[in-house]
Amino acid sequence: MIPEITVTDLSEKLKSEDTFILLDVREPHELNFAKITDGRLDITPMSRMAREGTNALSESAKSPEATIYVMCHHGNRSAQVTAWLAQQGWKNVFNVRGGIDEYARQIDHSVGFY
Repeated sequence: MIPEITVTDLSEKLKSEDTFILLDVREPHELNFAKITDGRLDITPMSRMAREGTNALSESAKSPEATIYVMCHHGNRSAQVTAWLAQQGWKNVFNVRGGIDEYARQIDHSVGFY
């Protein structure tokens, strides 16, 4: 079972001062259509991780102790990355169920759709 959070939970986290990483694993061209703006956002495409493994991650995301919320378009790629990171030893990694699409539809329409 893959650990998950809902978009409602993510919305509350984004309003907080909590320390975490919002890891967006979508491809660069997808960011033109929909994007969350937050200082905790870290963009590392899944395709890059497939090539470079954990070396593709930012320095802050390389810590297996970091709290990471993984997001993609609908939650499928992010679920794969979440499971993979957990297998690599990350302890606090969670898939954002429904991805940025569900976030835009339920929480903030200004994020964009595609």
